[in-house]
Amino acid sequence: MKATIWHNPKCGTSRKTLAILENLSKVEVEVIEYLKDPPSAEKLAQLYRDAGITPNQGLRLRGTDAEERGLPDAPADAVLAAMAADPILIERPLVETDKGVRLCRPQDNVLEIL
Repeated sequence: MKATIWHNPKCGTSRKTLAILENLSKVEVEVIEYLKDPPSAEKLAQLYRDAGITPNQGLRLRGTDAEERGLPDAPADAVLAAMAADPILIERPLVETDKGVRLCRPQDNVLEIL
């Protein structure tokens, strides 16, 4: 099984999720450091759709200026555009497998798609 993680190595939850993936021998892990290589608005839309959440639910509030920018109440396309332009606004980690996508907060959410 292949798993792709949109990862921030400075985030404890993201590191714990990656450790879960790496400790499973049946999983081939692709790590994308999304702050260096951000996903497009289209890719984010697909990830959130596949995770069953809205872009607004995938918006990182802590440590960002998302609230000051009015993003929590903004239309989905505006949130996606802001995330693509400023990836610090993406809540992490997102993990995608052939069984689906999860926002892994808490990290054990990744087990649902393995």
